[in-house]
Amino acid sequence: MYGYRAAVLTVTSVNVNGLRAAAKKGFVEWLGETTADVLCLQEVRAEPGQLPEAVREPDGWFVVHAPAAAKGRAGVSLYTRREPDRVRVGFGSAEFDGTGRYVEVDLPGVTVASLYLPSGEVGTERQDEKVRFMGEFLPYLKELRERAAADGREVVVCGDWNIAHREADLKNWRGNVKNSGFLPEERAWLDRVFDEADGGYVDVVRALHPDVEGPYTWWSYRGRAFDNDSGWRIDLAAATPRLAARAVKAVVERAATHAGRWSDHAPVTVVFEM
Repeated sequence: MYGYRAAVLTVTSVNVNGLRAAAKKGFVEWLGETTADVLCLQEVRAEPGQLPEAVREPDGWFVVHAPAAAKGRAGVSLYTRREPDRVRVGFGSAEFDGTGRYVEVDLPGVTVASLYLPSGEVGTERQDEKVRFMGEFLPYLKELRERAAADGREVVVCGDWNIAHREADLKNWRGNVKNSGFLPEERAWLDRVFDEADGGYVDVVRALHPDVEGPYTWWSYRGRAFDNDSGWRIDLAAATPRLAARAVKAVVERAATHAGRWSDHAPVTVVFEM
């Protein structure tokens, strides 16, 4: 149904921190080895014409690129093993649909989306932008879930959400309670995304790993954050409950060494039995 393996859907999401740079550092080799059926990329930071062919239109993949109107910023992409039934760029926002923050595709029985939520910075316009995005995006998430349910479909929204939800989701949580990414109001917003009576989605990785620190998905390039595993879990897969219940495996593909990294994020892979 979804490629070369029937009855299984494997979805991988990763912020590539610039796809052209990642392609030179190991992403192409990783892409050639991944068993994912769907690949969600964030922070591509390039127009399709600027990308090398090996990542613009790789063999065996159907690709949708949604670059930002502002050159060299944001950008999301989706790679699928089979041709999507439908593609949507943006979520109906006059402000954000041209900013390379969201793209979704319909596959048989499931909608998969790639999200790059703004990172923010306290006391700046960037944080105001993040707040506006969250304010518009949560109603869309609800609408998407309700529309999918009416059509007998499931949804998974993968990507860099740029918010650590709980204390277990970042190593140095005490030092970040006043920083963007761990602000009380941001965490409360994720509460709503994952509230059965509100957004109605499930944090798939946390559901499968309920009692662990992390697993972290992003580590600063500064200092020895990666070597010390002093990271943040901000790359999430938010799925509708029925789909989340079919998740049988969730792993963070952490590089073996600091030198082996091709992004400051690691791929997050979830396997669903369909």
